[in-house]
Amino acid sequence: MHKNIIRAAALAFLAVAGAAVAAFPERPVRLVAASAAGGGTDIIARLFAQKMAEIWAQQMIVDNRPGGGGVIATDNVAKSPPDGHSLLLQSVGIAYAPALYKNLPFDVRRDIAVVTIVGSQPFVLAVHPSLPAKSVTDLVRLAKAKPGEILFASGGVSGASHLGSELFRVTAGIRMVHVPYKGTGPGVTALLTGEVQMAIAGVGTMLPHAKSGKVRALAVTGAKRSPAAPDLPTVAENGLPGYAFDVWYGLFAPAKTPAAVLEKVNADANTALRDAATVKRFAGAGVDLIGGSRDESGKYLQAEMTKWARVIREAGIKAD
Repeated sequence: MHKNIIRAAALAFLAVAGAAVAAFPERPVRLVAASAAGGGTDIIARLFAQKMAEIWAQQMIVDNRPGGGGVIATDNVAKSPPDGHSLLLQSVGIAYAPALYKNLPFDVRRDIAVVTIVGSQPFVLAVHPSLPAKSVTDLVRLAKAKPGEILFASGGVSGASHLGSELFRVTAGIRMVHVPYKGTGPGVTALLTGEVQMAIAGVGTMLPHAKSGKVRALAVTGAKRSPAAPDLPTVAENGLPGYAFDVWYGLFAPAKTPAAVLEKVNADANTALRDAATVKRFAGAGVDLIGGSRDESGKYLQAEMTKWARVIREAGIKAD
């Protein structure tokens, strides 16, 4: 009889849990975007929220929380009620924040649950036309011949363009000088004027300048070629095997969110990411959609955290 009571209680609990998941979301879902309005993360958050609202027949409201390289947004969600109604759209910054910032107000592994990896966007590695480098191989050879003479720009210390460039430098085993600017725009302008000799920036930002001849695009930084520039090889193809840098974006939730709710969000997110119209809209923004299970996405995040901890340590990068 005792076993029957336990079994009945378990079945009743599962029935209640199942009903709760079936009813989710019960109200508008807040999607915290780790960037200001108009930023890359914000654009992706709004495209994603549009389709999720259709699937759920419930609003998904984008809440912009810029600052601290995504730390402010991540902390906000980590401390939100774990019921699935507060989610986070954050970039690769969540993977390198633990190695970069020594006093984070949260622990990524303990306080954040991975839902899925939404998509990724490669950057373009370009040089000023005055630099006698027509390929990545040329650039690496030149940097080794003249250590410390090539200047590379970034949109700021610890930003994506800085970390991607440092990964390039560490992978190639070369010494270059980092010149940080207050934003990607000023960094690219410095490349256009010849103030620096190299920079990496988003496909949409760099390609127009490459087409006009103001910079020489050598390669895309991602693991595969970009549909936006199919004739441009990857850095790995062009002379530096083992290098890959995609600015990826993930969907996260508070760690104590019920597993059943997380699985539902994952399943619905993957439905959204497979939608043909959604794929087309993201492609227009230069983003390749990824998706995948929570387990796959969790392993991806762990691998990224390990990689960036090594890069930050070897490059001696310090946060502002």
